[in-house]
Amino acid sequence: MNVGKTVFAQLLEFFPYYEFSKCVERYNGEYKVKSFSCLNQFLTMAFAQLTSRESLRDIETCLRAMQSKLYHIGFRGTVSRNTLANANSQRDWRIYADFALVLVNTARSLYANDVFGVRLKHMVYALDSTTIDLCLSLFPWAQFRKHKAAVKMHTLLDVRGNIPTCIWITSGKVYDIAILKLLTFEAGAYYLCDRAYLDYSELYRMHTAQAFFITRTKSNSQFRVLSSLPVKESTGVIYDQLVMLTGFYAAQHYPEKLRRIHYYDKKHERYITFLTNNITLAAGTIARLYKCRWRIELFFKWIKQHLHIKAFYGTTENAVKTQLWIAISTYVLVAIIKKRLKLDASLYTILQVLSVTLFEKSPLLQVLSDNQNHIDKEQNCNQLNLFE
Repeated sequence: MNVGKTVFAQLLEFFPYYEFSKCVERYNGEYKVKSFSCLNQFLTMAFAQLTSRESLRDIETCLRAMQSKLYHIGFRGTVSRNTLANANSQRDWRIYADFALVLVNTARSLYANDVFGVRLKHMVYALDSTTIDLCLSLFPWAQFRKHKAAVKMHTLLDVRGNIPTCIWITSGKVYDIAILKLLTFEAGAYYLCDRAYLDYSELYRMHTAQAFFITRTKSNSQFRVLSSLPVKESTGVIYDQLVMLTGFYAAQHYPEKLRRIHYYDKKHERYITFLTNNITLAAGTIARLYKCRWRIELFFKWIKQHLHIKAFYGTTENAVKTQLWIAISTYVLVAIIKKRLKLDASLYTILQVLSVTLFEKSPLLQVLSDNQNHIDKEQNCNQLNLFE
C-alpha cells in the first residue's frame, strides 16, 4: 500500500467508479453541473458519515481545514455548504439508491459463505422496518400522525453477513404489508417476518413461488387441526401441527395446509406460536431460524447508533433520501473493505478508527489492524456489534 496516500484515498481504491458513473448517467445527474459533481457530493456526504458531522457548516469547516489534501482524494474545488445543500435537494436520490444496490450485490457475494447459527444451504432473509422520527414543521411532506412526521426504512436483510438486499424508504404512513406486495420471491429461500406482514394472500403468493415463510400467528387466527407431528420436549417445542385456516377470507386467500408450531423460549420465558409452509424441517430448526429475525432489529439499532441518520442536512424529501442512501452505501462499502482485507475487528471498531484517521498517511491495513483486539476487548459488552 502506498504510504503517501491518506486513509480516505486508500478507502476509495475499493470504490467502483465505473458503476457509480453509470448510475449518474442513468438519471442525468451531471446536467448543468459545472464544478461540484455527483462524485464530490457522495465523497462529501460519506466523509460526513464517517466522521459524524453535525451540520452543513460543520462539514464545510472540516473539509476546508483539509483543503490541501482533498485534490488527491478526488475532490475538485472548494466544498461550500450552500452548494452541498442545493445538490442534496435537487439531484435525483435514485442515483445513490442504485449505487447502494451495486455495493450490496458485491457485499452479498463476499459474505455468501458466512455462517449464521443454522446449517442451511438456502438463502435466509429477514423483513422488517424501522421508523426515523422527524419534526413535522420542518418535514411536512413526511406527516405520520397529527403532530408528528417520520420516514420508514423497510429492509430485506440477508442474515448471512447482515447485508441489506432491498431497501424502501417511504413516509411513516406506509404500512409494512404494502412492502411485502413489492417483493419478488426467490424459490427455495426462507423469509422471516413478524405479524405485521401476516397477509394470507401474499403468503400464498410466496408459497406458489416455492419460497418458504416463517412468521407468528395472531391471537384471533382460526385453524382446524389436520394432524399432530411428534415433538421433542428438550427442544422447547410444545406441539407441532398441520392445520387449515377456517376464517372465511383467510381460507380463500390461503387454501393450502400450514404448519403451526408452539414453542417455549426459555431465555425470555415466553411462549411463541410460529406459522410456516415448510413441512420438512425439524420444529426446533424452525424456531432457531425465526430467532435469526432478531438480526434485522440489531441492524436497525446499529445503524441508528453509528450512522448519521437521526439528524438531517436538508429538509426536502430528496435531501433526506439522498442522505439515507449514502449512509447505507458507506456502511456496505466499509463491510466490503472489512472482508477484502480479511480484518478480524468488528465493523464498529473499524468505523471508530476511520473517524479519527481519514487524513493520516498510513497504510490502511496497518491502521485498521493495530491494536484491534485490544480495542474490541475494551468495548462495552452491551455495545451492538455486527460483522464480528
